Amino acid sequence: MLQTEIFDKNVEAYEKWYEEYPEVYQSEIAAIREQLQKLPENLRGIEVGLGTGRFALPLGIKEGVEPSEAMSKKAIDRGIEVIDGVAESLPYGDLQFDFVLFVTVCHLANIKHALVEAHRVLKHKGAVLIGFLDKDQSVAKQYWEKRHRSTFFAKATFYSVDRIEKLLEECGFKNLEFNQTLFGALDEIKEVQLPKSGVGKGSFVVVKATKK
Repeated sequence: MLQTEIFDKNVEAYEKWYEEYPEVYQSEIAAIREQLQKLPENLRGIEVGLGTGRFALPLGIKEGVEPSEAMSKKAIDRGIEVIDGVAESLPYGDLQFDFVLFVTVCHLANIKHALVEAHRVLKHKGAVLIGFLDKDQSVAKQYWEKRHRSTFFAKATFYSVDRIEKLLEECGFKNLEFNQTLFGALDEIKEVQLPKSGVGKGSFVVVKATKK
């Protein structure tokens, strides 16, 4: 089963996760927002692989790409403009956006191709932001150990901070800035956590990088 089919057939389960882990979800939002706030105001940006709009909506992102029709319908209901497409071949012209956001890149078919495409559609000095589960921290390890029983993570690929850093540099990005959140196991997080700079302790990492 293709990744898109998995999401098409399990929208309710996807939405339920955010209801079961609201503090985890809001902690991730806070970490991404902190990086977005470093950018100038009134910029045009997209989320790539925006799912049901759970991140785009609270972050004020008005448009993006999603290959799952069922997920897109939820995002459209939330007021987001969604274009059918995949990260590895974005349906946009060159130099269109001030920023591109990816969240949970573990589901991408080819992360390097996706970053090359992000670089292409970004304006000069535009920014890419990536929220991801650090392969070396507890939450990713938890999902990896349970992957054979998981609906969404059976075919996921988790990345280390070093790997993401190398990929960004190879694809033409510079000035990497990191923050992190989710300190502890998912079931132990009962309040929204403020993000901290750097990496190595939090399971969810956000990196902002500038197009060279």
